[in-house]
Amino acid sequence: MIAALAIATFAWLPSPGKAFDFNDVAARAEKLAAATYQSDDNKIPAALKALNYDQYRDIRFQPDKALWRDRKLPFELMFFHVGGYFTAPVHINEIDETGAHPIRFDRKAFNYGPVTGLTPREEDSWGDVGFAGFRIHYPLNNAGYKDELAVFLGASYFRALGSGQRYGLSARGLAIDTVGAQGEEFPRFKEFWIERPAVDAKSLTLYALLDSPSATGAYRIVMTPGSETTMDVQARLFLRKPVATLGIAPLTSMYQYGENQPLSQPMGQPGSGNFRPEVHDSDGLSIQTGDGEWIWRPLVNPQAPLTTSFSMSEVRGFGLMQRDRSFSNYEDLEARYDLRPSAWVEPIGKWGPGRIELLQLPTPDETNDNIVAYWVPQTLPAPGKPLDLADATRAVDASPS
Repeated sequence: MIAALAIATFAWLPSPGKAFDFNDVAARAEKLAAATYQSDDNKIPAALKALNYDQYRDIRFQPDKALWRDRKLPFELMFFHVGGYFTAPVHINEIDETGAHPIRFDRKAFNYGPVTGLTPREEDSWGDVGFAGFRIHYPLNNAGYKDELAVFLGASYFRALGSGQRYGLSARGLAIDTVGAQGEEFPRFKEFWIERPAVDAKSLTLYALLDSPSATGAYRIVMTPGSETTMDVQARLFLRKPVATLGIAPLTSMYQYGENQPLSQPMGQPGSGNFRPEVHDSDGLSIQTGDGEWIWRPLVNPQAPLTTSFSMSEVRGFGLMQRDRSFSNYEDLEARYDLRPSAWVEPIGKWGPGRIELLQLPTPDETNDNIVAYWVPQTLPAPGKPLDLADATRAVDASPS
């Protein structure tokens, strides 16, 4: 089962009646890169910023308000509320035959449970606070029900499913200075444009604008769901300033313990009384080099941060894989690690020389993503100059053959 991710470029929001495409978003990203970075964090009401984890979870989008439900289209969109950890509003637009149009925040599309502690008076005073992100629904497993297919939420993180899978690892639009600098920078998707699908559509196209203190980017993602869900990504990146590490097509996952490193080994993070033989979203990094060599690097949960690099003149593909598909090796009826997808990134065209970088961090439990893998180009563009890339990312059922 494969779910793939694609990178696209960003453009100006056109006036109604003007066609919208990747070049529009790319123009917007280029102009943004030439300007001083402006943070959008904390531009929401204080009552929403103060929400804790449980309070935030008590805000629920009403499924009957899903975008395109009344049109009976194959895809639907539902939205995440701002608040708690998600304090930077994301602007979302719909593209139809007349152009691109903002999707306005409507508090009546959400249910605010008693745990939130919010009052109607507060809710009425918010205005258009934007969204934290969105999720895409599609009849992935049977024709009678639209499953959650993909989620875009938090910085530039997104994840997708193939049929029969459960959420596990995530992808990101871009990673900056994950290693080699004073601290990691997390670019974020600040605006999306999503094409309204046709009544018989088999794929969904969206555009995203990425922004950070060091870089901007434009993305076009064409998502095709199925047993192998593929995201074909086109991206154009612009640096605002030099960076230590530019991570292309980053994948983020979790490895606590397993066959590579049982709990009893000193390198592990032992826990008493854990009945589960293995706990991980991925168990290894797989790489195919440009000359056809295959590399397999088992994941571990180290005692200290561990960085490994694989240099090559060209890369054909790489991915964080969940190869062990036997339920008996996890014995977790809730987490179902045996159903977590793998993700395989396959360049479209030549990416040139560079390296695959794998960062593994220590984690005491399964709640922390502690694994990151990405491609680092050998040569970076000068600030303001474009870097064009494309790939197909797939969430895969990677059982050993």
